[in-house]
Amino acid sequence: MSTDAVAVIGFVSLFVAMLLRVPIGIAMGTVGVLGFGYLADMGPALRILAQSPIRTATDLGFGVVPLFLLMGAFATASGMSRELYAVAHAFLGHFRGGLGTATIAASAGFAAISGSSVASAATFANVAYPEMRRYGYPATFATGVIAAGGTLGIMIPPSVVLAVYGIITEQDIGKLFIAGIVPGIIATSMYVLCVMFLAARNPEAFPLAPKASWPERLASLRGVWAILLLFFFVIGGIYGGAFTPTEAAGMGAGGAFLISLLRGRLTLALTIKCLVDTVRTSAAVFTILIGAMIFGYFLTITQTPQKVTDFITHLGLAPYVVLLLVMLMYLLLGCILDAMAMIILTIPIIFPAMMELGFDPIWFGVIIVMTVELGLITPPIGMNVYVINSVLKDVNLSTIFYGVTPFIITDVIRLAILVSFPILSTFLPSQM
Repeated sequence: MSTDAVAVIGFVSLFVAMLLRVPIGIAMGTVGVLGFGYLADMGPALRILAQSPIRTATDLGFGVVPLFLLMGAFATASGMSRELYAVAHAFLGHFRGGLGTATIAASAGFAAISGSSVASAATFANVAYPEMRRYGYPATFATGVIAAGGTLGIMIPPSVVLAVYGIITEQDIGKLFIAGIVPGIIATSMYVLCVMFLAARNPEAFPLAPKASWPERLASLRGVWAILLLFFFVIGGIYGGAFTPTEAAGMGAGGAFLISLLRGRLTLALTIKCLVDTVRTSAAVFTILIGAMIFGYFLTITQTPQKVTDFITHLGLAPYVVLLLVMLMYLLLGCILDAMAMIILTIPIIFPAMMELGFDPIWFGVIIVMTVELGLITPPIGMNVYVINSVLKDVNLSTIFYGVTPFIITDVIRLAILVSFPILSTFLPSQM
């Protein structure tokens, strides 16, 4: 059997396994070992299976993932999310649609210290939803704005998905984080404009909250110093060259732990819970990374990346047309796969072809991660939508998907802007 036929069978087997609910890391590892063993020899294939977990677990560069996850866990435990929402509520709540704007602002702030979209969506489902419903906001809008705000965690640094993209493509993770700052600000601003547009269109559905006094506003600011300090310490350290991304993640996790401890909010039981939650999430991510590494050996022996590169570059299409097709592919994959799975499964195949077409690897990473971000809120999967549904059991999935639709349109417009003006993503990294 030819290598091309084996590669096709491998991909078909992988997707069948995923449809059968086999975890993607296990599916990729199994297909990789069997495919490599069939084309070469089962002995080397089993050695790859034995060595890949050790190599991944002991690689210093991979340490950025669990450390940033730990930072987010400690930040959540210290109550930073509620403090962010309290500040945003105090300054913005009295405007038409202000509680929605406050949710977006608080989600952006929380994204800067957690790096997890799912964590952000779950957190603000508990924090912001009851408040919006108390003032009479529609359930569609309240859940939609929380789901959309949660996606900011995938772009605003530190982003776990951007870090994984950097690991797979061997790009500077620090530059990827810095590249996400301006797109993250644009994303937040456009979501706010979307909320304002919806509120202006249907003001009756967005009642005004009481206006906070200036003493109340100033009092609310007392809780956010730690968040600002943590963010500028970590990201500023990376931008200034004081830390590598892994060192910054370690400093951030340590800083979040100390802040939580000094505030008296971190009990022994809560500390253990943060550590256990981080280990569970890290184990899931590392299982996928190990499976991807094994599957990568299979791709290498079949020469799939090279063949895909040759095929794409010989299509005769303009580079941006190819980019558009790749983005459409990610939008379709977003209907059946989560963000991490899409990145790990497809980037080793797509990345070489896009580099051959002359695209900047940092800019391409931002564009693809932002495209993948859409998958977090688009049906039928929409990971953030399902997370909110699991927290707010009385809200139907259809209600959340309906409420998030205007924000999906906003995301498409934002993607068009970032594709048209690459400098928005590349300027800051070029100054490092």
